[in-house]
Amino acid sequence: MFTSRYRYNNDKSFRIQMLSVQPDTKPKGCAGCNRKIKDRFLLKALDKFWHEDCLKCACCDCRLGEVGSTLYTKANLILCRRDYLRLFGVTGNCAACSKLIPAFEMVMRAKENVYHLDCFACQLCNQRFCVGDKFFLKNNMILCQTDYEEGLLKEGYAPQIR
Repeated sequence: MFTSRYRYNNDKSFRIQMLSVQPDTKPKGCAGCNRKIKDRFLLKALDKFWHEDCLKCACCDCRLGEVGSTLYTKANLILCRRDYLRLFGVTGNCAACSKLIPAFEMVMRAKENVYHLDCFACQLCNQRFCVGDKFFLKNNMILCQTDYEEGLLKEGYAPQIR
């Protein structure tokens, strides 16, 4: 297996598009303030059009067009990623230390197990893994290649090396 980082929470988000307003088109109405959009640019999100100033996070009031190209919705709120995760993010426990993993924290995954980045290490020699490093999962233990191969030799069969 090879390592890769994941966000713990993988909820669905919605894209924000910035569009240039063509001078020959009829002005579109803003979903936020209901006024016509006469600006040079507008935002399209949730199948609606918005002034850049009108598409804001309901919690922190940040302009979502500036923050990134995604927004989150829940309970009739439009939210930035940070506030969405803070309010509704799913948390879990680290498979190595059993401590809580906040929803916004980067994690490592091995099959159904989730780990803090600092906890993702060989459980025999404590060698830490980085993204792209090879690791082995045996009996629900994370092992480096050396410890995995030594374990196979002790069990009476050697891994095939090509």
